[in-house]
Amino acid sequence: MGSGRMTDWYQEARRVLRAELVRKDIGYKQLAALLEGIGVPETERSIANKMSRGSFSFAFYLQCMKALGRTTVQIDLTDIGLM
Repeated sequence: MGSGRMTDWYQEARRVLRAELVRKDIGYKQLAALLEGIGVPETERSIANKMSRGSFSFAFYLQCMKALGRTTVQIDLTDIGLM
C-alpha cells in the first residue's frame, strides 16, 4: 500500500518547478524577466506567492518552461501519489 501518506499535489507541483529553476540557476526575479520576454506579466513577488502556495496553473508551468527555453517537458510521476 505504499508509505501511508497522502499526496500533497501542490507540494509536488512546486517541487517540479523549483527543480527546473535550480537546474537552470534561475531565481524568481530572473524568471519574471524571462516571462516578460514572452509576454507574460509576472513580478518576482507574484511568482514567490505562487511558489509558496504551490497552487499555480499548468498554464503558468508551461509559460515558465517556455521562458526557460525548454522545448519539451517530461515529468516523472513514478514516486508521486503512493498511498
